[in-house]
Amino acid sequence: MTRQTFVIGTAGHVDHGKSTLVKALTGIDPDRLREEKEREMTIDLGFAWMTLPSGRRLSIVDVPGHERFIKNMLAGVGGFDAALLVVAADEGPMPQTREHLAIIDLLEIRHGVVALTKRDLVDEDWLELVHAEVEELLRGTTLEGARIIPVAATRGQGLTELIDAIDRVLDHVPPHPGRGRPRLAIDRVFTIAGFGTVVTGTLRDGELEVGQEVEILPRGLRARVRGLQSHRTRVERALPGSRTAVNLSGVEVDDIARGDVLTVPGWLKPTTLLDARLRMVPDAPAPLEQNDEVDFFVGTTETLARVTLLDAERLEPGQSGWVQLRLQEPIVAARGDRFILRRPSPSSTLGGGIIVDTAPRRHRRFRPEVIRALEALASGDPETILLQILEGDQVFEWRELLQRASLDESTAAEAIQRVIAAGHVLVLDGGDGPLSPTTSLVRREAAERLCARLLELVRDYHARFPLRRGLPREMARSRLGLTQRAFDYVVLRLARAGQLVEEDEILRLPEHRIRLDAEQESRARAYEAALRQAPFTPPAPAEYGLESELVQALADLGRVVRITDDVVFAPEAWEAIQQRVLALIDAYGSVTLAQVRDELGTSRKYAQALLEYLDQRHVTRRVGDARVRYA
Repeated sequence: MTRQTFVIGTAGHVDHGKSTLVKALTGIDPDRLREEKEREMTIDLGFAWMTLPSGRRLSIVDVPGHERFIKNMLAGVGGFDAALLVVAADEGPMPQTREHLAIIDLLEIRHGVVALTKRDLVDEDWLELVHAEVEELLRGTTLEGARIIPVAATRGQGLTELIDAIDRVLDHVPPHPGRGRPRLAIDRVFTIAGFGTVVTGTLRDGELEVGQEVEILPRGLRARVRGLQSHRTRVERALPGSRTAVNLSGVEVDDIARGDVLTVPGWLKPTTLLDARLRMVPDAPAPLEQNDEVDFFVGTTETLARVTLLDAERLEPGQSGWVQLRLQEPIVAARGDRFILRRPSPSSTLGGGIIVDTAPRRHRRFRPEVIRALEALASGDPETILLQILEGDQVFEWRELLQRASLDESTAAEAIQRVIAAGHVLVLDGGDGPLSPTTSLVRREAAERLCARLLELVRDYHARFPLRRGLPREMARSRLGLTQRAFDYVVLRLARAGQLVEEDEILRLPEHRIRLDAEQESRARAYEAALRQAPFTPPAPAEYGLESELVQALADLGRVVRITDDVVFAPEAWEAIQQRVLALIDAYGSVTLAQVRDELGTSRKYAQALLEYLDQRHVTRRVGDARVRYA
């Protein structure tokens, strides 16, 4: 189905008539603030809408033209399908005309129309001169060849031709993908009496429905869609590419701000590190140096960032390069999002580009393998992108892989099935059914490396702790940094190959056995003899110089029964204890600590310890001050 909702945004120098033109086109004054009306100057984003002759519904975002409000302009431009560049005929291109056009070019907004406003203030010769100047200005940018329409908004001249030009240029705007993962970069937050919190923005990547649960990131807030509007008309479903107002329940207006992102739970994660391809504008005021601090803009978000130049000592005006951006605050973005960098002081646009990875590792500079990986991520080929993200030993769940790849789900699913069939990737969860959000994936060679790493961990543990049975399972999983499912796969693969043994949540090599040296064996036998001499009041291990590690080894070998660090019984004594305790219970229905103490001729310390141990092993259970059989 052809998308019928589009967003176009104004751009241009202050006082060139952007807001006046929008009002003339739509009948709506986009200047909504009292200060804007008093000063007759746009300060913040304004919004209007209209229906084009083709029947398309058009949202218009009006941006401020003054250089002091460039940050507000940047909060609106990211959602444009097309640009309406406004140039006053009596002045021609001015500084903000050029900067706004540079931003449009950096964001690769490839569709647009130019309105030469105030044509009634100049003669034809001057108008022709400005027309030629604008054509020259557009050359080499994404708007090269755009139609230039002279208009006089206050008199209505040229508006019909301008509307027709806008309608025609939208014929070439590709449809917004419906990836089933809607996200809305919030540009306004306000409250309406009787309704509560409302946020607005341009919807991307999926649909929103009334009643849907959503998440506000990076704050991690959960809310529910109470209502939806587009162009002040209630809708049950908002489509990708539309200007959308979302009435939220479960959050307060003070909990949200411009720059937050509304999305569905579970797929986007905040980040403070990004890999990107950066292009410097030709008229940047200075080169970009390693570790420079910059203002970073993506969507409606703004934060400070430090730049790591990955393949250059510096980036001169007009040059391009690979960068890693270290953000001062967490933001939310997806691979493929475009961004702008500006110098904080004096404020000026440096460049912009495209994000290729939203969850990278920290990179060292001038590494060919890093550059090759980044180029693969930027290639656009789904199989290459997925394989590159899976590079290394990390195991990904399918939902994580989709978020990193930022691909249409069906396209990504087809691509991953091809690389699985080719043997490049393993599915760790088994089965041949459709991919679920928690399906685990890993490169085949990475699976081999993970198996080798686990064997090395176990081997190293045996060497460090020869008196222990082996490496605790959860400790091994934590050290490998794997999900439970991925770790289960690695253990099972090694166990089936006969390379690993798992017993009671302990991992060991098949050849590993607990072995005492001669000195340890001598001390152990002396202690065992002492336990047999005092079966129900045994001496503590420390009295015979036995450290905890050796006592546990004897317990693992079945040569002693370790109740606590200080209470240890000989196996035959422990078997007698269990039988006599259960005999007392069978005779009297229950048994008390005092009865056990007297029966065994021991002390309260031992009686209490052995009863608690029997409770832990589900031989007995406590009822009040007595014990009964567990069953």
